[in-house]
Amino acid sequence: MLQVPDYEFWFVTGSQHLYGEEQLKSVEKDARDIVDKLNATNKLPYPVKFKLVATTADSITQLMKDANYNDNVAGVITWMHTFSPAKNWIRGTKLLQKPLLHLATQYLNHIPYDTIDFDYMNLNQSAHGDREYGFINARLRKNNKIVYGWWGDEEVQQEIADWEDVAVAYNESFKIKVARFGDNMRNVAVTEGDKVEAQIQFGWTVDYYALGDLVEAVNAVPESDIDAKYKELQDKYEFVQGDNDKDKYEHSVRYQIREYFGIKNFLDKNNYSAFTTNFEDLYGLEQLPGLAAQLLMDEGYGFGAEGDWKTAALDRLMKILTHNQATAFMEDYTLELQKGKEAILGSHMLEVDPGIASDKPRVEVHPLDIGGKADPARLVFTGREGDAFDVTISDFGNEYRMIGYAVEGHKAPKPTPHLPVAKQMWTPKVGLKAGATQWIHDGGGHHTVLTFAASEQQIADLATMFDLPFDDIK
Repeated sequence: MLQVPDYEFWFVTGSQHLYGEEQLKSVEKDARDIVDKLNATNKLPYPVKFKLVATTADSITQLMKDANYNDNVAGVITWMHTFSPAKNWIRGTKLLQKPLLHLATQYLNHIPYDTIDFDYMNLNQSAHGDREYGFINARLRKNNKIVYGWWGDEEVQQEIADWEDVAVAYNESFKIKVARFGDNMRNVAVTEGDKVEAQIQFGWTVDYYALGDLVEAVNAVPESDIDAKYKELQDKYEFVQGDNDKDKYEHSVRYQIREYFGIKNFLDKNNYSAFTTNFEDLYGLEQLPGLAAQLLMDEGYGFGAEGDWKTAALDRLMKILTHNQATAFMEDYTLELQKGKEAILGSHMLEVDPGIASDKPRVEVHPLDIGGKADPARLVFTGREGDAFDVTISDFGNEYRMIGYAVEGHKAPKPTPHLPVAKQMWTPKVGLKAGATQWIHDGGGHHTVLTFAASEQQIADLATMFDLPFDDIK
């Protein structure tokens, strides 16, 4: 399984020397208590580390510089305990290159009516300080996140946790490398794109490799590795020989395992975390990678079919955000247009991520009828039910744009005994007609990433971090 580094988030509290040193000690005590208790909830996917009570422009600027150059830091969380003059934050905020969360909270969740005096008022001015601080972030056009409410509420803690995952995905995006085995599918427009601009905006490195490079890696896989993986898959999945004779079935499965190791070894050796294949470019391979691609996606590698490197990178990015939970490369394939039953049946020729399976996947071998190669093994299963979000990225020449909508995932109402691939059905919550019409109008492609684990808000926050236009169809 691909791993994400152990990141941390720095917590900075804003104040000033106007109130005196004793008051600043109280501010730090409250801030440290909040940080300790947030970490103690075990709800945050990454720890928060208290850094300082920021009272001067110099201290703020230095901290932001330090955050930028510390690879362990995924972002900065700020809290204006008192009134922190926002001019102090200008230089540091302009320099900050990591995600920023403004926690608009207060140490107590109530007003102590019986004891409140003006000292308390001066010391607990988040209602005042948040607006001063928020103004400068808005004026600087900072794509920061604001979480408002008492820090001890579960809802607020969940918002922080969700944002942490987005911030880590943003940081990790600049490490994503996509290996393109072959070029894009011929004559297809939506899978094309500006790779230089993608690296500038998202950090994605996209490299081409001839099939000969992959074939060499595939042919070098030792039989002992294939033997061990074959037994492992027999324990994990249901092996269905079907109409194939025993030798053909086993050879097809074993060859897909050979491709799995060949691709994995190549990716790992060269530090790639996503890849593409193309059924029009298979010279030297016996089969289009099917089971091989599915096994790699299940381990967290991003994938895009037909050379679609944008979706491969997006798939990897969303897998980072969701900790590789229930997030899959997908394609709008065929439609159910009966009134009251409208739905999209999503699938692909072979490459559907088993991370969204609702039943035990079956290893089957069937003809592909495309690509002119031998019958490939693949995992066949039914997708899941529940709330999900379907998202894609399109290149319009002058800008990249994210397009998506909330959907309701469901299963096919009837069995599909002659469909030799995995399938996932869904319906846009806005309605199929309205949603698909707007999707097409906005230029959304047919390759997407479907996630049952990331929220609509997280995806919107991710787009904001990248300063990426987001067409959220509602």
